[in-house]
Amino acid sequence: MSDSSQQIATFDARTELEEGTRVRAETRHFEFAIDEPDSLGGTDAGPNPVEYLLGSLGGCLSIVGRLVADGMELEIAELTVDLEGDLDLATFQGAAVDSRAGFQEIRASVRAELRSRDGDPVGDDTREEWLARVERRCPVSDNLGGETPIALDLS
Repeated sequence: MSDSSQQIATFDARTELEEGTRVRAETRHFEFAIDEPDSLGGTDAGPNPVEYLLGSLGGCLSIVGRLVADGMELEIAELTVDLEGDLDLATFQGAAVDSRAGFQEIRASVRAELRSRDGDPVGDDTREEWLARVERRCPVSDNLGGETPIALDLS
């Protein structure tokens, strides 16, 4: 039996490899460059894919943070997310090593100043509940933390 409250939205993007490692990406009415830094053989024309991934996670946590705060009747005085992750570049560069190509770990440090609607700071229990709800509702965090099937075909 299906969940009648399920609402599916489909998002799409298109990428095209240009010169070297530069990629032009498009989604909706936006266009942006993806490239590797000089040190990894690129021309540094834009962030690389894993930097976009980190930015996507931080952006998603921030947007969902706003939605959750609104639902909890909280005000966000300040919200920043600092992210970093470690890659073993050997797999990316084609070495025959037994390590994954992706991040070994992503560390996200969330700094949130939350207040009640009347301006009073909230306690640690409320802050922790807010963060738990944010993490549970963040699609990017869900995709990174769980196994998401990827249907890859060559046409």
